[in-house]
Amino acid sequence: MEQKTQEEDQIVTPWEVAAEKGGKIDYDKLIDKFGCQRLDQSLIDRVARLTGRPPHVFLRRGVFFAHRDFSDVLDAYERGEKFYLYTGRGPSSEALHLGHLVPFMFTKYLQDAFKVPLVIQLTDDEKCMWKNLTVEESQRLARENAKDIIACGFDVSRTFIFSDFDYVGGTEASTCNLDYFSDVSIYFQEIFKMHTTIKCDMDPAGLWFCMVLLFEISPVSCHTCASSAFTVEIIVQFLLQEHGQDCKVVGIFGFSGEDHIGKVSFPPVQVDMLLAAPSFPSSFPHLFSGKDSLRCLIPCAIDQDPYFRMTRDVAPRLGYHKPALIESSFFPALQGETGKMSASDPNSAIYVTDSAKDIKNKVNRYAFSGGQDSIENHRKYGANLEVDIPVKYLGFFLDDDAELEHIRTEYGAGRMLTGEVKKRLIEVLTELVERHRRARAAVTDEAGIIHSSSWNNELCHKSVVLLIVQ
Repeated sequence: MEQKTQEEDQIVTPWEVAAEKGGKIDYDKLIDKFGCQRLDQSLIDRVARLTGRPPHVFLRRGVFFAHRDFSDVLDAYERGEKFYLYTGRGPSSEALHLGHLVPFMFTKYLQDAFKVPLVIQLTDDEKCMWKNLTVEESQRLARENAKDIIACGFDVSRTFIFSDFDYVGGTEASTCNLDYFSDVSIYFQEIFKMHTTIKCDMDPAGLWFCMVLLFEISPVSCHTCASSAFTVEIIVQFLLQEHGQDCKVVGIFGFSGEDHIGKVSFPPVQVDMLLAAPSFPSSFPHLFSGKDSLRCLIPCAIDQDPYFRMTRDVAPRLGYHKPALIESSFFPALQGETGKMSASDPNSAIYVTDSAKDIKNKVNRYAFSGGQDSIENHRKYGANLEVDIPVKYLGFFLDDDAELEHIRTEYGAGRMLTGEVKKRLIEVLTELVERHRRARAAVTDEAGIIHSSSWNNELCHKSVVLLIVQ
C-alpha cells in the first residue's frame, strides 16, 4: 500500500472521510482528484424544463453538486429514451439518521419527476466486513433499514429492493429458481464468514488473484451469465488497465496488511455486483426484459465514487453504457463539519427514531453554533454562517427559499439570535421525523411484499422481498 504523505490534504474513500487537520472537505479539489464534473446551473435549469417542475431543494442549494455523464442521460431522455435509477444503503445501524435520508429523498424526487423505475441495493455484505457484524446481524439490520427506505414513499409500481446476501446469484435469466436462490445465498454467506477470519499481509495483487480463483470455482455467478468467466474478466481487466504490476488499487481504498482478506477481496465482489446487478438492465431480465440499452443514473454521496470509477472503467469493453452518477456533499455532524456522524455516538446525529424531546435536546445542546459568545458581541458582529450547523441543516430541510434567506440575512447581521434559529430548526426536524415515523409504522410485513410485488413478475418480487421485510 502506498503510504499516506504529508501532501494528502484530505482522504475520501467509501469507508473514510477526513479533511486536513480537522478542517472542511474541499469539494473543488475532490472534483479535480476524482475527475467528475461540477453540476452547473444550466443542467439544473434543464432538469426543470424536462420535468415541468421546480428543481429539488438539494439541486437548488448545491447539495448534489457533481456528476458523471448526467448530461448524457438528459440527452437520451430528451430523445424519448427512459432511464432507471439505482441507489443503495449499507445497513450498519438500527435506524437511519437524517444524513442517510438525503439520497433517498432526492431519489424519490427523481423518480417522481422523470417517472422512471428504481432499484435499491442493501449492501449487508459490505457492512458485515467493515463493521465486524455477523452475517445474521447484517441481514437483520438490512430488513430494518428496508422498512425506513420504503417509508420514504417511492412509487410502489416502479421500485425493487434487494439485499446482497439474499439476492446475489439468486435469479436465472428468465425465471426465479428458489432452490438455487437459497443455495447460492447460503454459499455466499459462508464465503464472507471465512474471509473475516483471515488477515492479509501479502501483496494485495495476490489477494485479488485469489479472489479470481475463488469465483472460478464458486457457484456464485452474475445474473446475466451462467459461468463466472464474466466476473473474472471484470477483475482481471480492471487490475491490468488500472494498476499493472503495482496494484495501486489499495491506494484508492486505503487497505493495509492488517486488513482481513474479505476487505481486500470486497471491491472486486462489489464491482461484480455493480456490473452484473444494479448498474445494467440486462442483470434484471425479470424487470427490464428486452431493454439492455436502458441507461442507469445513480444518486449517491461522492465518497462512493471510487466503486463506480472501477465499474465505468470496464463497462464499455463489456458492451454496456457507463452508469451515470449524480453526487452529493456530506451531511455534517451536529458538532460541526469537523465532526463525523457515528452510530457509536448517538448525539452526533438526528435519527428517524428520535422523539420530539430527543430532537430538541440534541439541537439545543450539541448543534454547533456560529453565534458570538455574548448577545452584545452577537448584535455587533453577527453569526458566522460558514460554521453554523442549524443554518446548514435548515439549508437541507427548510423548503421555503425566502424564509431561509431571511434567516441567513437576519442571523448573519446579528438581528436574530442563535436560540431563535435553533427553535425553527427543531420545528422543521420534528415535523420531518414525525412524518417519517408515521409512514414507517404503515410498513407492515405484508405492505412490504405488496410494495415490491406490484411491479412486473409477482413471484420473483415476493421471493426476494420476503427475505428483506419478513
